[in-house]
Amino acid sequence: MPTIEITKENIHTTIAQNDIIILDFWASWCGPCVQFAPTFEAASEKHTDVVFGKINTEEQRELAQRFNIRSIPMITVFREQIMLYHNPGALPPEGLEEILTKVKELDMDALRSQMKEAEANQGES
Repeated sequence: MPTIEITKENIHTTIAQNDIIILDFWASWCGPCVQFAPTFEAASEKHTDVVFGKINTEEQRELAQRFNIRSIPMITVFREQIMLYHNPGALPPEGLEEILTKVKELDMDALRSQMKEAEANQGES
C-alpha cells in the first residue's frame, strides 16, 4: 500500500479507522528525512496491513505542534488508537522492521488491562 499524506483534516479518521498506523514526520529540507523516505516507502509496500502516513511538518505545523515534534524525522506508531512508539531518527530498514514486528505481536488486551491498572493505581495515590 503506498504511503498517504496525513493532514489535520484526516488524522483522526485515519487513526480511528485503521488497526496499525505508522507516521513519518518530515520536511523537504531535512537530509535524514530524505534519506529515510525510501526505507519508509519500501516498508509500506511490504506491510500492506499497515497504514503508512507522511506528515510534512512545514505544511502541517498544527499537527507538528500537537505531536510535540522537536526533531525530524520523527516516527510515531499507533495500534488500535494507542500510541506505542514516538521517537526521532531515521531508522535503518532492519530497525523499522523490528518495530513493526513488535507492534503486530503485541497483546493489546493485556496492554489495555495494564493501562487500566496503572490508571486505577494513580487514582489511589
